[in-house]
Amino acid sequence: MPLTVTSRRRLRAATAQPRRGEKHRGRTVALASVGMIAALYPLLRRPILTWGATSQEATSRLPGDELLEDADGVSTRAITINAPAASVWPWLAQMGPSPRGGAYTYDWMENLLGLDMHSAESVLPEYQHPDVGDTIGLGSNRMRLERVEPEHVLAWRSEDGNWIWTFVLEEHDGTTRLISRNRFRLPTLAARIGMLPMEPGSLLMERKMLGGIKERAERLASAAAERSSREADSVQTRPP
Repeated sequence: MPLTVTSRRRLRAATAQPRRGEKHRGRTVALASVGMIAALYPLLRRPILTWGATSQEATSRLPGDELLEDADGVSTRAITINAPAASVWPWLAQMGPSPRGGAYTYDWMENLLGLDMHSAESVLPEYQHPDVGDTIGLGSNRMRLERVEPEHVLAWRSEDGNWIWTFVLEEHDGTTRLISRNRFRLPTLAARIGMLPMEPGSLLMERKMLGGIKERAERLASAAAERSSREADSVQTRPP
């Protein structure tokens, strides 16, 4: 039997209502998800900002903190490296955009931002003597070395004074704790809001960087140990 005009209108109304209901439910689910993330983020934020660090490392005052006392944001991330500080320091000393040693993280992501980073796999002798006053460019930020203690502390400050990035090496029984601390001043509301999505992104990049330094430092230490062993064997087998 053909549908009358009235029947067709009723059919369209019946099929339209579920679609409107589905859209409403979709918006409700989306809003609920955003609300849940907002509620959970304060709990997630601490592990994001302190990945790898002990409670003591995360809360202690470290060298370089004096360069920005009233920080609005602080991250402290760390890793244990099975190598002495002497094998870790060269990779920190040469960090920076080409022709320096890169940042040992995801180069392709760095270079999408125009940072010209190319992570070196070998020690670059020409960049092994950092000094206070040296500068490097990180995109729109120009970073100046403010504190240098070979094999212990390397602290950079941004040109506008709103960012301090410090590396601290603590050696114990042939292993080294590498601690990376960032301190930020966020002078505007826009800067504070913009920092929230940057925090998980910075963890992604910094975790890769710390792992990259660990891998390189342990390889360098292993090569040095093998070289020393060969030299010792050569001396022992040398005829009198």
